[in-house]
Amino acid sequence: MNSNPSSDNETSFGFRAVPQNERQSLVNNVFARVADSYDVMNDLMSGGMHRLWKNDLINWLAPSKTAPQALLDVAGGTGDIARRFLDVAGPRSSATICDISAEMLAAGRKKLADRYGERLRFVQGNAESLAFPDRTFDAYTIAFGIRNVTDIEAALAEAFRVLKRGGRFVCLEFSQVQTPIVDRIYDAYSFRVIPRLGELVAKDGDAYRYLVESIRRFPDQDRFAAMIRAAGFERVQYRNLSGGIAALHSGWRI
Repeated sequence: MNSNPSSDNETSFGFRAVPQNERQSLVNNVFARVADSYDVMNDLMSGGMHRLWKNDLINWLAPSKTAPQALLDVAGGTGDIARRFLDVAGPRSSATICDISAEMLAAGRKKLADRYGERLRFVQGNAESLAFPDRTFDAYTIAFGIRNVTDIEAALAEAFRVLKRGGRFVCLEFSQVQTPIVDRIYDAYSFRVIPRLGELVAKDGDAYRYLVESIRRFPDQDRFAAMIRAAGFERVQYRNLSGGIAALHSGWRI
C-alpha cells in the first residue's frame, strides 16, 4: 500500500515516507548495492527492451555527424546513452557522464574508459546542483534516473541552466501504461517477478522492490511534461514506448 509523505519535511522512497534529507543516501545505497549487476538486471527485467528504448532516445535526439556537440548524460553511470551517442555523433563530439553514485561510475569506467579517449569523461555529481557553468552543453539526457532524484524541479532547472540556447533535453523514464489489460499484467510482473529476479541475480530483492515502487510514484506523462515546461523548456513533447511502460520526453532551451 502506498504511503504518502505526511509533512513538508518528508518525501517518498518507494512507497515509504522518509525525511527529505535522508532520501538521497537511501537511493545512493540502492545503486551502490546493484551497480555490478545493473546492466544484466536491465536486460532481465525488460526482456532486452531497454536497449531498443535507448536506441529510440538517440534516434530522437539525432546527434549531428558533422557539427561538434557536447552531451551531458546525467545518472548515466554505466554509459549506455553516452556510448550510443558517441557511436553516432561526429568525431569532434564529446560526452560527459555525471552520476551521484561512485559505484555506478566505476562500472561505466570499467566498460568504456579506454574506448573513446578524451571524447568521454566521468564526473561524480548531483543532478540537483551540477558543477558545470551555465550554457555548457548542446544536449542533456537522463535515462531511468530522474525518478530517483529527490527534487525533480531542481534537477530540471539545472538541466535548463547548463544547456546552451538551442540545446535539447531528452529524458527516458518508466511511465504510466496506457493499454488496458497490459497495465494489470505489467503490475503483476513488476511486483511479483522483478524483486525475485533481484534476489536471484543481484542478491538484493529489496533494492529492486524500491525501483518498482519508485516507478509507481513518478508523475504520469502529462504531469511530467508540465514540469518540464515549468522549468522553462519549450516545444515540450513526449512519446510513449511499449504502450506507456516507458516514455521519452523532449524539450528545448530556446
